[in-house]
Amino acid sequence: MTAPLTPPHQPSSNDPWQTPPNWGGPGGSHLIGAHQPKGLPGAPEEKALAPELRRAAVIALLVAVSGVALGLLWLWLAPEVPLISDSTAVFLNDSEGEEAIGADGTFVLLGLAFGAVSAALVFWFQRRGGIALVVGLALGGLLGSLLAWRLGVWLGPTQDVVAHARAVGKGVVFDAPLQLRAKGALLAWPLGAMAVHLGLTALFGPRDPEPEWVVFPGAPGAPGGGASVPPAQS
Repeated sequence: MTAPLTPPHQPSSNDPWQTPPNWGGPGGSHLIGAHQPKGLPGAPEEKALAPELRRAAVIALLVAVSGVALGLLWLWLAPEVPLISDSTAVFLNDSEGEEAIGADGTFVLLGLAFGAVSAALVFWFQRRGGIALVVGLALGGLLGSLLAWRLGVWLGPTQDVVAHARAVGKGVVFDAPLQLRAKGALLAWPLGAMAVHLGLTALFGPRDPEPEWVVFPGAPGAPGGGASVPPAQS
């Protein structure tokens, strides 16, 4: 009887099922891909998230402030709705006109244009993208739409139609107050911004690197590793 080539307490280096020395496990000191647990103070994820949140807040503020320009353009481009009074009631001067819905359509088109421009600018200066930037862009677009709506109504004709009709007199045509009847038009800016930013990111955004496969020494198929299994003898 010959002595075993490998002591029982020492695994063979050619064992294909041997656990790699750096695989880790209970008490292992070298963990593959070891990282600091999420949620702990000072974790790398929190340190990387803070600047991204600050950039998203700045983007939301800048986009919201640009709603002033949208409000002024809406006031300038929205069609005027002519009204007329007969001293007892106020009527549309042209009952078949489409000026009443023209203000909503103008606001939607302007919102989509502002959304596309703001998304293109954000993508140009922040090509890395990220969920926080998209949320900041959408939130800023919504706040900008609200600001534009209230600014246009405030700078437009007075909302007191009866007092305005009495002031101009009987049979005199005057402009109706600027209104946004379809409140869903407020979503044109944020939805347009997210759609354009998503498209630009998909077309021109940075690509993630391909994952690298790690082959452990001693694994089947590794160079110089793995044990060949002899064929069964009949």
